[in-house]
Amino acid sequence: QVQLVESGGGSVQAGGSLRLSCAASGYMYKIDCVGWFRQAPGKEREMVVLTYSGLTSTLYADSVKGRFTISQDSAKSAVYLQMNRLKPEDTAMYICAAGSGGFCHTSFAYTYWGQGTQVTVSS
Repeated sequence: QVQLVESGGGSVQAGGSLRLSCAASGYMYKIDCVGWFRQAPGKEREMVVLTYSGLTSTLYADSVKGRFTISQDSAKSAVYLQMNRLKPEDTAMYICAAGSGGFCHTSFAYTYWGQGTQVTVSS
């Protein structure tokens, strides 16, 4: 079992920055994929960034490319999402995810999910 807990969300003005954290615990040996998703009220969940453990072969959504950056602290079993130049359309619940034994650039690979942390960007 793997547990994921996000933190770092909040409310910012457009153009501002936030850094989200995802703390992982449990049996991490078989984790191959890590990523961030987001979901706004009434909308489908969408991928933000998906990567293999170790941050190899990282895939960013076109909407965040050049603004968001994923990072990792392996010793702490934590991943982070640095979000810069935030836009109102970035407003969503941001969800950390992990998975095992799949192609990490598809949402189907992700089987562990955090509870999410809210990000609100005002214009």
